[in-house]
Parts: sequence; C-alpha cells; structure tokens
Amino acid sequence: MESPGAEAFEEIERLREKIARLEERVRQLDALAHQDSLVHVPNRRGFMRELEALIARVSRYGEGGAMLFVDIDGLKRINDSFGHKAGDEALIHVANALASGVRKSDCVARLGGDEFGVLLVHADEETARETAGRLKTLIDEHESHCDGNRLPLSIAIGVTMVAANDTTDAVIARADRAMYAEKSAAA
Repeated sequence: MESPGAEAFEEIERLREKIARLEERVRQLDALAHQDSLVHVPNRRGFMRELEALIARVSRYGEGGAMLFVDIDGLKRINDSFGHKAGDEALIHVANALASGVRKSDCVARLGGDEFGVLLVHADEETARETAGRLKTLIDEHESHCDGNRLPLSIAIGVTMVAANDTTDAVIARADRAMYAEKSAAA
C-alpha cells in the first residue's frame, strides 16, 4: 500500500506536467497570434508590440531607434500577370531579403498586404537611411522567380526616427508619409 505522501507526490508531478503542456500551448498560440503565416515574420500585431517596446526604450534610456515603412511596388501587377502564387513568392522573397539585410536585434514584420515595417534599434538617422538604401539595393539586385518567370520587384522605403514619448500611430503615420514622399520623388 502506497503512503499518502506518495500519492500526493504523484499528483503534484502530474499537475506540473499538465502545467508545462499548457504553458507550451500558450507559447504556440501567442506565436500564431503574432506571426505572419506566409512569410514567417511578425505580423502587424507582433510589430505593434515590438514598436511599443522600442518607444519605451527610446523614452526611458534615450536610445536611438527608427522605423522603415516598406511598400512593394506593383504587387497587384505581379498577381494579375503571374497569379497569386507568384505574389506570395514575391512577398516571401522580400521578407527574407529584408530580414537578411538587418541585424538580429532589429525587427522585420509584415504589416499587411504589400507593406512591411522594419524597426532598427540603436540607430541614428544616418544609419537608418543607409540601411534603407542597402535594403532597396538588395531587393533591386536579387531577382525573384516563380515557375520560371522573373518577377519585377522594387520597393519604396520611408524612414522616420522614433522619438521619446511617441505613439505607435504617430511613428507609423510619419513612416508611411515618408514612404509616399519617396514614391513621389522616384516617379
């Protein structure tokens, strides 16, 4: 016959295992809620969380930080000409190129449709603009293909600095306006 202490110990161990499984499930659900399933970078919700954290660091410690607003030029034309599979391939290509062109500490996210956000931590304006130029060149120089078709990819990037006590909406709006100014200047 088992002692009452042994039964209690077994029950505690069973509950610990159950808690560990539930905690893992919560981590999985959190990842699903904050990751883009197509391009495997954070989605808009995940980006907003990272942007809030960057604003907090800039406000508290005076660190430099920047946001790049990236828009793929002509994604609709790619979808219409080559199909949605090609459009998906273009999105994946851009996401991978952006992620490979920044530091691990930075954040690349898909904001929706053909728009991406990039957060640069510990960055001044010169660094942010250099990074934007490098990312644009990276996309321009590395072709994307789908089913043997070359996909005509280019991007426009707006740059804004994150200021102390900024709001997420203000940062995104400034970066979005900067991206449209970039598109107008290139036209």
